Amino acid sequence: MKLIGLTGSIATGKSTVARMFKEMGFYVLDADELAHSVYKKGEEAYFKLIEVFGRGILDKNGEIDRKKLGALVIKDKEKLKILEDIVHPGVERKRKEIIENIKRENPDAMIIYDVPLLFEKNLEKLFDCVIVVYAKPELQIKRLMERDGMTEDEAKRRIAMQLSIEKKRELADVVIDNSNSIDYTRKQVDEIAKKIKDGQLC
Repeated sequence: MKLIGLTGSIATGKSTVARMFKEMGFYVLDADELAHSVYKKGEEAYFKLIEVFGRGILDKNGEIDRKKLGALVIKDKEKLKILEDIVHPGVERKRKEIIENIKRENPDAMIIYDVPLLFEKNLEKLFDCVIVVYAKPELQIKRLMERDGMTEDEAKRRIAMQLSIEKKRELADVVIDNSNSIDYTRKQVDEIAKKIKDGQLC
C-alpha cells in the first residue's frame, strides 16, 4: 500500500487533480469531506460546535451550515484553531478506519489523501510522498474572484491565511502545475500516476 498526500492552496485545482487520480484507479480520500461527516447532526463534534459558536451556525434543517461557520472563522485565527481542535480528532479516527479497511481489501492499494492544510499541520510524515498542485498566485486570485464572487482584497486575504503556494512547491516531493490547460494538467497526472504504479515515484 502507498499513502500519498495531495495538497496545494485554495483555487489551485486540487479537486480536479484528485478526480484525475481516481480515474487512474487510485483510491481518493478528501479531508474536507471527512470533516463534514464528523460534524453531521447528532455527531459529538456537532454539539461541541453549537456550544462554542452558537445556534446561528445552523441551517433550516438543523445541520451545520458550512458557509456560516466559515464566515465566523475566516477572519479569526483563534476561532479557526478552536474549530480545528474540535473536528480534527474525529477526522483522524475516520481516516485511519477507512485506510485500514482499504488495506484489508487491497494490500497493494494506492491511496491519495487530499489535505488542504497538509504542511500547515505538519502532516508530511504520514505519507510516502507529497504531491503539490501548483497555480500562479495571480491565477489563484482570479479563480477565487470568479468562483466565489470575492473582491480582489478578499481573495488575497483568503490566500494569505494559508502557507504560500510558492513555499508549498518548495516542500513538495512532486509538483503538478495547474496554471495552464486542463489537458496539460491531465498529461502530468497520467505520467505521475504511471511512475507511482511502477515504483519509480513515492
